Amino acid sequence: MAAFWQQRGRRQENGGLGSVIDGLGSVFDVLLANARLVLGVSGAAVLAIATLAVKRLIDRATSPRDEGDPKAEQKSLEESWQDLALIKTTPKPPKKQRREDLSKPLLSPAQPDPRGCSAPLGAPQVKSSPLRCLTLQEKLLSHSSQLAVPEIQVSLVPQLARSICTQLQNFLRSKCPELPFGRLFLSGALLDGLEVLAADHIHLMLPVVLDAGLWSLISGEDTVVRNPQYWMIKRNDLGYFPRGCSPWDRFIVGQYLSSSVLNETLHKLLVASINWPAIGGLLGCAIHPVVASRELKLEVKHDQVELGITLFPVVEMEDKVLLAVPPEGLVENLWLESFYRAEVSRVKQLDASDSGARQLCLRILNGVCRSQPSLHKLGGSPMTHIILHLSDTASDWAEESLADRFQQVLEELVASLEKGVLPSYFNPKINLFSGLLEEEIDEMGFVLYRAISEPEVLL
Repeated sequence: MAAFWQQRGRRQENGGLGSVIDGLGSVFDVLLANARLVLGVSGAAVLAIATLAVKRLIDRATSPRDEGDPKAEQKSLEESWQDLALIKTTPKPPKKQRREDLSKPLLSPAQPDPRGCSAPLGAPQVKSSPLRCLTLQEKLLSHSSQLAVPEIQVSLVPQLARSICTQLQNFLRSKCPELPFGRLFLSGALLDGLEVLAADHIHLMLPVVLDAGLWSLISGEDTVVRNPQYWMIKRNDLGYFPRGCSPWDRFIVGQYLSSSVLNETLHKLLVASINWPAIGGLLGCAIHPVVASRELKLEVKHDQVELGITLFPVVEMEDKVLLAVPPEGLVENLWLESFYRAEVSRVKQLDASDSGARQLCLRILNGVCRSQPSLHKLGGSPMTHIILHLSDTASDWAEESLADRFQQVLEELVASLEKGVLPSYFNPKINLFSGLLEEEIDEMGFVLYRAISEPEVLL
């Protein structure tokens, strides 16, 4: 008893802290004694852990500090952080169930196994709609439906482009009456009846009318470039018909009609001579020529659509369609042969003959190339030529066989990329991969090779 009063006296000398601690200790003892009745077994365990941590903090605060130990203060802080961590990591007692919770289902709907459709062994059976894996055919059809373009854009873009086409035609006739340009016309999937992915770009074709008696074609295969995809337009009989006999003689470089000089002249007209702000105000949009581009491009911004228009001077001679798109380099007299018109006509003809899904397959493939940055250069003409080549060997192009044809196209693309050669359907001497870098071919081949075993990753 004397020891007890002596201990109590020391606590009173410490400013009454001992009495406070005794009071807290009594409260903790009462709580622990009745915790099991009030909180249950789990709640009592939680309260016991928290109480132990708090008691350890209090005992450490009231115990005499060992002045001879320089690490005592640091040790005390570390133990205090450990005790606080013990309190924070203590699991919360289960929430008392409310009456309204009783109406909620105890089991959530079963999630499908990522490796398949079957549920894991031992999983509780829940009555719900049966789950099934989508086949590649169903995924392709679903993906195609998601590529639909808003109807307002499909109707607005051609109307807006035709209005700009009319304004440009009127300007050229008044500014360059001596040049026999043909009637401007629009081109592109949106106008040619093919299903489009986005109504954000359209081509404007500017016919260059030549006198067949003064001009002739020379294949690029017979020139220094040795490329059958390009042609040169030569001015004939300059000795008998000197310069000036043709209005296009002003664009001659070395006896050949220069696509680069013609483009440069038109570029200056588009940028410096046409009052595009006035035309845009008349049509309810903003029109800006792209100054830094090698191509003849216009950017059109409307309230409901943003449109890019590319102008192509085009020459049609000897059943050839030639565009003023010279390759990069020093050769400036080359004209690129375009097979776009023949591609569209052939695909439509084949689909009409067997009710095929070539256009649908082409649309999905172009959508894949549009969404995959590494496959951008495969979209358009290369995909069309692959499908045309495949149509010569695969006869079943019904919609029910879409998945098989899609898989076969991927395999044909990988095989062509391995060789680095994709022959043009209309001229086997032309390699459509000739403009690709080796690194680009490797990257495309890697992406498509991985997709052969799992085509769904491309969708």
